[in-house]
Amino acid sequence: MAMVGSAAVSGAGTPVAGPTGRDLFAEGLLEFLRPAVQQLDSHVHAVRESQVELREQIDNLATELCRINEDQKVALDLDPYVKKLLNARRRVVLVNNILQNAQERLRRLNHSVAKETARRRAMLDSGVYPPGSPSK
Repeated sequence: MAMVGSAAVSGAGTPVAGPTGRDLFAEGLLEFLRPAVQQLDSHVHAVRESQVELREQIDNLATELCRINEDQKVALDLDPYVKKLLNARRRVVLVNNILQNAQERLRRLNHSVAKETARRRAMLDSGVYPPGSPSK
């Protein structure tokens, strides 16, 4: 059996049904990247959870500062600090939204990769190749 182009050819010169080098490379690459994508997804999820906790803590602190400001007999100007906290909260929410969008894109990409891998495996297992496939 010899390789001609990217298709395997038997000694008689007829094409042999089987995966092409390109298909094998693509599948290997997908399997190689899958753990990294899954790890990235879990890290993004953990960061989003910590950002939600941080946002809640900022809200609690801002509320407490407002309460302290109202309870003080001596006028303390805590408004600038409350504004800084609210600004920090706004940035945390913004970063959280960006992470959420990135995680959703990553989830869709992972789903597409899994679907394509399953489709290719099914094609390889059944020996059926689409018309014009270099495997014929």
